[in-house]
Amino acid sequence: MLASKTALGLCISLSLAASSAFAEKKYDPGASDTEVKIGNAAPYSGPASSYGVSPRIIGAYFKMLNDQGGINGRKINYLSYDDQFSPPKTAEVTRRLVEQDEVLFVAGNMGSAANLAIRRYMNMKKVPHLFIAVGGSKFNEPKEYPWTMGFNPSYDGEGRLYARNILKTLPDAKIAVLYQNDDMGRDLLQGLKEGLGDKVSMIVAEKSYEMSDPTVDSQIVQLMASGANVFVNLSLSRAAAQAIRKVHELGWKLDQQYLIYNSASIKATLTPAGLDRAKGIITSSFYKDSVQDAWKDDPATKDYRAFMQQYAPKEDADNTTAVYGYSTAQAIAYVLEQAGDELTRENILKQASNLTDVSLPMLLPGITLNNSPTDYYPISSLQLVQFDGKEYIPMGLPSKLN
Repeated sequence: MLASKTALGLCISLSLAASSAFAEKKYDPGASDTEVKIGNAAPYSGPASSYGVSPRIIGAYFKMLNDQGGINGRKINYLSYDDQFSPPKTAEVTRRLVEQDEVLFVAGNMGSAANLAIRRYMNMKKVPHLFIAVGGSKFNEPKEYPWTMGFNPSYDGEGRLYARNILKTLPDAKIAVLYQNDDMGRDLLQGLKEGLGDKVSMIVAEKSYEMSDPTVDSQIVQLMASGANVFVNLSLSRAAAQAIRKVHELGWKLDQQYLIYNSASIKATLTPAGLDRAKGIITSSFYKDSVQDAWKDDPATKDYRAFMQQYAPKEDADNTTAVYGYSTAQAIAYVLEQAGDELTRENILKQASNLTDVSLPMLLPGITLNNSPTDYYPISSLQLVQFDGKEYIPMGLPSKLN
């Protein structure tokens, strides 16, 4: 369990005498008495560059820990390279991290296609590939790919959550779906269909888009022509914002809109779309949005903001992608703390796949990290929230996805 907090965030508390695991030091490449090397491939440029905030915050968090003495007395050497959100580039920089930089493990990478491009390689090399920013089912296959582990709640589970809400509130709905043509989008769509069950015919239109598409305007025009009264927006931020704007411009009268958690940021998605146009949208969340009044006086949010002011002053603290990176860094730090002096790749994987009720300060109340060697998803709950034009309002308690 992560312990005491300072004004700048989370301090790592140690109990060295409590466990014999600390009796003998064991190291694999990337670890020593003085440092631990952690690798990362990040979209600092390219079509998903807005998500590069997260790995930058991970680096800033490790800088804070290093200033406080590191973890178990070791400094974190965080090596993060731009992969341009391009799978071939991800493969290139990952080989550099593993074979030249000799990192102990890789963590916090972003994107389904980019991570699929290196999954086989990481498992062949037996290098932990941890807490990656994906929720696809292909990243929860511990039997076939034991060294690869996602961090996000499952996409298909998220899709089922929206389906359950539609069936409960609009049982006669006609649903139109926009989805990204990749594993993320297809998993979300599959989950939505599974959740609808024998009512899957409620989906009257579905259109995909490519990350490289300049706009999704034509898809929205075609979806509106279907006569649907519910729009499910399974898109990343840029396309999601475009879709919300186009729905408004066309005067498409909807009874409800849904938006995936990956694109729920008020700053990154709803503000570019227009807050008035986004009013009423339902999405889901698992971490606190620091811009909301509900968390203004929350001690963990104050710690987060103090950290951002000192260690990432050029980043937008109101961007939930920054909150996500902050929480990812804390999860990585927890695993390193638990690993103690046995800094082998096998032990890092063991610690990362045996999480039990681990609290991270910026996760929503009631949501903790839990997984096992047979089910890697560390976050298995989401809370439905609805945008009121200013902030998200909770719609009940967090719900289990399975």
